[in-house]
Amino acid sequence: MAAGFPVASLVVLGTCLLLLLKVAYETISCYWLIPRRIKKAMEKQGVRGPKPRFLVGNVFEVASMVSKSTAGDMESVHHDVVSRLLPHYVAWREIYGKRFIYWNGAEPRLCLTETDLIKELLSKYNAVTGKSWMQREGSKHFVGRGLLMANGEDWYHQRHIAAPAFMGDKLKSYARYMVECTTEMLRSLKNAVETGQTEFDIESCMTRLAADIISRTEFGSSYEKGKRIFELLTVLQRLCSQSTRHLCYPGNRFYPSKYNSEIKTLNIEVERLLMEIIQSRKDCAEIGRISTYGDDLLGLLLKEMQENKGNSNGFRLNLPLIMDECKTFFFAGHETTALLLTWTVMLLATNPSWQEKVREEVMQVCNGDPPSIEQLSKLTLLSAVINEALRLYPPVTLLPRMAFEDFKLGDLHIPKGLAIWIPVLAIHHSEEIWGKDVNEFKPERFISRSYSPGRIFLPFAAGPRNCVGQSYALMEAKIVLAMLISRFSFDISDNYRHAPVVVISVKPKYGVQIRLNPLI
Repeated sequence: MAAGFPVASLVVLGTCLLLLLKVAYETISCYWLIPRRIKKAMEKQGVRGPKPRFLVGNVFEVASMVSKSTAGDMESVHHDVVSRLLPHYVAWREIYGKRFIYWNGAEPRLCLTETDLIKELLSKYNAVTGKSWMQREGSKHFVGRGLLMANGEDWYHQRHIAAPAFMGDKLKSYARYMVECTTEMLRSLKNAVETGQTEFDIESCMTRLAADIISRTEFGSSYEKGKRIFELLTVLQRLCSQSTRHLCYPGNRFYPSKYNSEIKTLNIEVERLLMEIIQSRKDCAEIGRISTYGDDLLGLLLKEMQENKGNSNGFRLNLPLIMDECKTFFFAGHETTALLLTWTVMLLATNPSWQEKVREEVMQVCNGDPPSIEQLSKLTLLSAVINEALRLYPPVTLLPRMAFEDFKLGDLHIPKGLAIWIPVLAIHHSEEIWGKDVNEFKPERFISRSYSPGRIFLPFAAGPRNCVGQSYALMEAKIVLAMLISRFSFDISDNYRHAPVVVISVKPKYGVQIRLNPLI
């Protein structure tokens, strides 16, 4: 025994040493060797960018430029917002051209604006691109490994499970809830006007309305029941939007920082509340109060988990992943639509002639009633206004993809490990693509023949990985706006301060204050 002890100790010591060497090599590879290889590969192709600092890259430069550009409010309500929200893009494009690389920590990011290459990337390379480790780390406490952050086979299976909740007859069945929730909101607004209130923050109204609708349609709940979840997710959203200011490295989540502690505490509370909703649905099914888990999103997720179906690649839906999907759709299901509604109302409030055109169309098609599913397709002017709002103020400013393999994109060789960032906001405001009036509110560009299909329009991404809830969001927006505009006229308040900012999504910094005047 005594003779064997040194041998055992040497084996343990040797194993530990090998593990340390492996960790050291992987760390050096991640933060030095791979980035250096990618940098050289892109420089050979003439693609350069600002010089990165060791470990932090260009993080502090971006943060400083954005902080300065958004420190004040815009002098008037206009829509030339790219230099405000993406000042680093504007500065570096001028120096390095259409293609350039900047660095988020040790992650190299190719900024891509050429429309033919973007179309090729989004349509052809879905299988070999996805969300990077750094992105997933930055959002893991916010939306976790839900559909938004899933990759490869996991993404395919998660999309397959969630898609039926946003398609066909199921999608149409949500119209009743959307009308009911909107009716309640409009009644509340009218009561407030009758008591003397004339000014309202429409962002707050639309955020609550969209949250109520997603709660009822996809989780069998209500806004009041999910209110605390939405509040916590909003705080998590703000914190996670700052993730680029905090270095991501293996094991950084265990570092006892105030940032990590606050995020962990919020996430625990969100998951506790979600578990109550999930358990309530499970209990109702198990005691026979309902015959199935339901055919909304939560029901489909629980059904998949109960059937315990795996596949050859080992995908299995479990409770932690269901909670991540719930966080993803609780957030994305109301955030995108609420902001679309908010910016559209702001644009109509500052363009009364278009407001009147849309009102005339809605009254002619719907005759004062809530729109039916069949009538929505006839609201062509309203659709054009919504598209123009999505062009000027897309929900997200950047669309990211990480290359998991080497591949050829047009004339570019894309090396494994390179992140590709598509600046959606800049593309939507490109004079080269949209014309000299690019920063003007002109919905007719989506009606007239001059609107060329060759233009690239990416409010919900594109290709196989486009937003699964796109049809849901557009249907909701049309119903809410048609009902609002048929019952109220509105103009922008003198108190409104035009100051869009990016907190993951493009938001109004101080809300959007409007004056409401009942029509009926």
